[in-house]
Amino acid sequence: MKRLSEERIKVLFEKLAKYIGPNIKLLIERPDGLYCFREQKDRVYYISENILKLANTIQSENLVSAGTCFGKFTKTGKFRLHITALNYLAPYAQCKLWLKPAAEQQFLYGNNVSKAGLGRISENCEKYQGVLVYSMSDLPLGFGVAAKSTAECKLADPLAAICFHQADIGEYIRSEEDLL
Repeated sequence: MKRLSEERIKVLFEKLAKYIGPNIKLLIERPDGLYCFREQKDRVYYISENILKLANTIQSENLVSAGTCFGKFTKTGKFRLHITALNYLAPYAQCKLWLKPAAEQQFLYGNNVSKAGLGRISENCEKYQGVLVYSMSDLPLGFGVAAKSTAECKLADPLAAICFHQADIGEYIRSEEDLL
């Protein structure tokens, strides 16, 4: 596992900042130790420095993965978050969106969220900001990008898209071979 280049760190942190803002520091400096991001085959892993020391004793060609896969870099250099990062992003999310029970299944099938399915949304959510999507029972379901700000949501048509789908927990079943 190798360190990320300065350019890739910048791209990764910009993507994470869309969802958790300045709380990125809390991901790295945790009470249970220091954590870091490492790369292997264009995939970014979030790993404890203690586990990283142990993983460094294994030859890189024999190491499949270590830590939690946060996402991967595309061939064009963009970073795409995987659903495996959801449990780490959820506690630090700045903008949240809750779905009505009838809309949960549609979101889990990969569809965007319409206003009819919106239960509630965080105050001061801006347009095109990263949002974490929850069920009404506060279970994190996935993440997306706000299609409208909080103020625009109040006046929107019931069929208007409120959140563009990015990833959901249904991907564990639909795309399990790609999540490694």
